[in-house]
Amino acid sequence: MTSIFRLAMGPEFDRLHPQLRRRFSVGLDSGEACLGRGVMDRIWHGRAFVKPFLALGGTRNVLVPRTGRDISFTIENVPYTDSFGRETVTFVRTFALPRGPRRFDATMVHSPERSCVLDYLGTHQHLATDLRLAAEPDGSLLIRSGEHRFREGPFDVRVPGFLRGDAEVRESYDDATGRFRIRVAVTNPHFGPLFGYEGTFRARYVDARRHGVRAGLRPVREEARA
Repeated sequence: MTSIFRLAMGPEFDRLHPQLRRRFSVGLDSGEACLGRGVMDRIWHGRAFVKPFLALGGTRNVLVPRTGRDISFTIENVPYTDSFGRETVTFVRTFALPRGPRRFDATMVHSPERSCVLDYLGTHQHLATDLRLAAEPDGSLLIRSGEHRFREGPFDVRVPGFLRGDAEVRESYDDATGRFRIRVAVTNPHFGPLFGYEGTFRARYVDARRHGVRAGLRPVREEARA
């Protein structure tokens, strides 16, 4: 078994910076979890009309309905086997905003059917998004989202373009500072920029079995549909 990210990228995974290779090798095979702590230089929103949608998403830990600068940040990448027997890695980001912390939750699995990493968003995995990963010439990682699907009970629908939020994530490693740098932007093809954040963090690695999956880290509901 290898990491879900190496499975998705194939030989291109080896073009990543060594620190990114280690970070995205977290999984049941490596036995490591990655815990990051740092500061987001800024969290931004698009135009005013997007705020109600961000607030709605915030009720299920999808996106962050507040803005800020110099915000303390943690990210927890912990592997586990979900209730459907799939290797899963948490991407739980917590932003220590002035009026209380806000979370942006995701859980990721490898989808052989879709030949990509599948990103389930939020506490109930209502949204499933295809992620395409690529190594940039400088060894950084570029992640772009693809098709979005909404799942709730019997409903299983493709999210139409006018409601879609297309994500682009760039993560790199700064050898001089020993920190990871991340930049996230979510845009809509019709309405432009919706949400994003950028900053830096340090990472430490822990034994995944000994560390375990703390209470509240896994989603409330898990979705089998890819």
